[in-house]
Amino acid sequence: MEKDDFFIKRIRELANLSYQRDIVTFSDFLNLSEQSIVKAQAASFPGINVSYFGGYGHAERVIASFCPSGAELRRQYPVRCLKIEPKAVKFSEALSHRDYLGAILNLGVDRAVTGDILIQEHSAWVFCHQRIAGFLLENLTRIRHTAVKVSEVEEPQDIPEPHLVPVSGTCSSVRLDALIALAFQASRSSMTPLIGGGQVFVNGKLITSNGYEPKEGDIISVRGKGRFVFKGAAGQTKKGRISVRLLRYQ
Repeated sequence: MEKDDFFIKRIRELANLSYQRDIVTFSDFLNLSEQSIVKAQAASFPGINVSYFGGYGHAERVIASFCPSGAELRRQYPVRCLKIEPKAVKFSEALSHRDYLGAILNLGVDRAVTGDILIQEHSAWVFCHQRIAGFLLENLTRIRHTAVKVSEVEEPQDIPEPHLVPVSGTCSSVRLDALIALAFQASRSSMTPLIGGGQVFVNGKLITSNGYEPKEGDIISVRGKGRFVFKGAAGQTKKGRISVRLLRYQ
C-alpha cells in the first residue's frame, strides 16, 4: 500500500469514528500535501464537517477536526504553543527555523506532532500537539550552542503576528505562474516546473495549472520558497500590464 493510501485510510477512520460515536476527532498536524488530500476526500464523508486550525490564523501546518453535522460539540483542538528563548541573550546565536526544528526532531519527536514555528529576534514560538508539550518543556534545553528555556504560552495575544512584507509589481495577466514569479523575484519559466511538479498550493489545495487565476485574499504556498497573500489587482498600466499587490510572509 502506498503512503498516500495509508494516509487516506487513517483520515477515513477518523471521519467514520466521529460519525459513529457522535464525537469530534482530530488528525495530527498536516502539511500542505496532506491538507489537499483531506479536502479532496471531505466530500465523501457524509454527515461530517471538516475544519482546520494550527494555533493561529493562517497557520501553514494545521490539525483537521471531524465533527458530526449539526452536532453542538466543542472543537477544542489539541494544540499548544511553546515559547523558546535564550537563557542569556548576550550569549545567544542567530537561530533559524531549521535550527529550532532540528533541535526538536533530534529529541526523537515526530514531525507530525509539530506545527508552525514563528521567529522574532531571539525567540521562537512553536506550535505542537498537546501530547508532546510536556516532553518539550522538560527536555528542550539547547538549540545548537545556545542554552534555552521553554515556557507555555497561555494567552493568544502573546503569540506574535507573522511578519508580512508588501510586494508590488506588474504582470501581463493575473496567473499563478506570474504571481509566484513576482513574489519570489524569479522568472515565470523557472516557476513552471514547481507548479507542474506539485509544489504549489492555494489555500492548502494543490494546484498544477500555470494558468490558474487566484482570487483576492488567497494564500499561495510554494514548497522551498515560502508563501504570500494575493491582495488583488490595482488597475492597468499604460502598456496594458496589470498592477498587483502581494504580502509575502517572512
